[in-house]
Amino acid sequence: MVGMKKLIICLVLVVGFLGFAWAGDGLLSPSQLEKFVDEVEDMPRIKGFDFVDGCPVPKSLRISMFHKKWKFHRDLPPTQVFAYGTSKKDATVPGPTIEAHQGISTHIKWKNHLPSKHILPWDPTIPTAIPHTKKGIPTVVHLHGGIDGPESDGHATSWFTSRFKERGPSWTKKTYHYHNMQHPGTLWYHDHAMGLTRVNLLAGLVGAYVIRQPNVELPLGLPYDEEFDRPLVVFDRGFLKDGSIFMNSTGNNPSIHPQWQPEYFGDAIVVNGKAWPYMIVKRRKYRFRIINASNARFFKFYFNNGLRFIHVASDSAYNEKPVTIKDVLLAPSEIADVIVDFSKSKSDSAILCNDAPYPYPSGDPVNEANSKVMKFVIENGHELDTSKIPRKLIEYPSPNLSDASVTRYIAMYEYTSDIDEPTHLYINGKPFEAPVTEKPKIGATEIWYVINLTEDNHPLHIHLGLFVALDQTELVDVDKFKECMLKMNDANKCQVDKYARGKKVEVPAHEKGWKNVYKMMPGYVTKIVVKFSYIHSNDSYPFDATAEPGYVYHCHILDHEDNAMMRPLKFTH
Repeated sequence: MVGMKKLIICLVLVVGFLGFAWAGDGLLSPSQLEKFVDEVEDMPRIKGFDFVDGCPVPKSLRISMFHKKWKFHRDLPPTQVFAYGTSKKDATVPGPTIEAHQGISTHIKWKNHLPSKHILPWDPTIPTAIPHTKKGIPTVVHLHGGIDGPESDGHATSWFTSRFKERGPSWTKKTYHYHNMQHPGTLWYHDHAMGLTRVNLLAGLVGAYVIRQPNVELPLGLPYDEEFDRPLVVFDRGFLKDGSIFMNSTGNNPSIHPQWQPEYFGDAIVVNGKAWPYMIVKRRKYRFRIINASNARFFKFYFNNGLRFIHVASDSAYNEKPVTIKDVLLAPSEIADVIVDFSKSKSDSAILCNDAPYPYPSGDPVNEANSKVMKFVIENGHELDTSKIPRKLIEYPSPNLSDASVTRYIAMYEYTSDIDEPTHLYINGKPFEAPVTEKPKIGATEIWYVINLTEDNHPLHIHLGLFVALDQTELVDVDKFKECMLKMNDANKCQVDKYARGKKVEVPAHEKGWKNVYKMMPGYVTKIVVKFSYIHSNDSYPFDATAEPGYVYHCHILDHEDNAMMRPLKFTH
């Protein structure tokens, strides 16, 4: 009886706090939507800098979040979404691509124009940003891959509601300062509000951010102009027949969490705001900056006609050399910067496909709907193509293990209920609000052994830091080791070296460079070298990284991050 009472109270909280406004005539079968009928969009591009007398100078932008309707497919009714844009009319899903200039600051005032009620169900029984008045939708923007001060990092507790009426406990300022002092590469921005990240991203709050450095990048000869250099933001969604985004409103453990589920999956695959779009391309090289903006879905991309990817950058950093691969596995939040040469195609079309199980790696196989991503229609005729694939790209100094000042063990846990359904996930056996245990020094190099004691692959993302994955070692007798860890929560006392002696998995060639996300294999220990400084220079940060509210590191499966696979990260001098 107590459990039922708790369930009723929780459901009342869900509806009463932010509420949610979605209805429909039932779940839409993806087979009812014809594939490849909408042309892929090139999202609006906004320059994050100005030119004065031919020189780039800092620029201030205002980008807001709006509640509007968006057409995901020709035959789908308009969908209620939350969208980024400079105006409600111009707001898009994903949001505009912000193009920054390396070394030139971009200032963005992020504004929340969202309604008092959410368009999706959410769950107040997990650690969640809840306004005191119970009105308004908390949001905060994180620039994923950005190296900026903690006040501009989009901390999960730095949220704010419409017109800044209510603010989270660590909120500091309205305008964020992006220094763009780091190396050139692809980043993305998205909502990061505590406990609401998964629903705010599902609603549409994602967008690409590119830092360009022409004097370094143009000599490489890669495709670099707008027509042939295109961000592709990919995610999955489920839809109701009235066009609404579908998110199950009942959790796996409804008496504990009335709504929360361990992973969100939808069968419709969306690229730049269109479900299964097509793109007309010339017979030449194109550059695609592919961002996996899904909540939980991994993608293993490949072409049905045998075309290859030439992988040039992973996450926000260039590879040392191009790597040709037939497929590319991307976890949620990972970025693959690839060249595709359509002149090599023997056919006049190519379908970008996916065959990653969900959840990854041991979940369901793909079906007819989610195994297709988009179609490229290849024009006939020879095309003049002056771009090239250089033998070398950009070589950044490799991490020196002898410089590592600290070794840390980072353990990933999943906890289940009496019916063996997940209830929550922790890092190092601690909730987010537990005292900080990771306090690196600014400029430090550290070795982290990430121990995955769950059955899922968890993409680990470290704010501010970049890292190089060295190897992955299988845990033998993993159940015995896990039993010890659940009791003692101490890798050394549980003699991790005694168990981490199984087969080794080598890091793929295209992922051996600097990354800000890496896929932590279940039942393995992943060794990474983390650097908390710029990888391309010896310059000091132009901001105080020790300031409040600090940073975080977390699993980037959003349903895991929200409950509560995230820990604080504070820096010292």
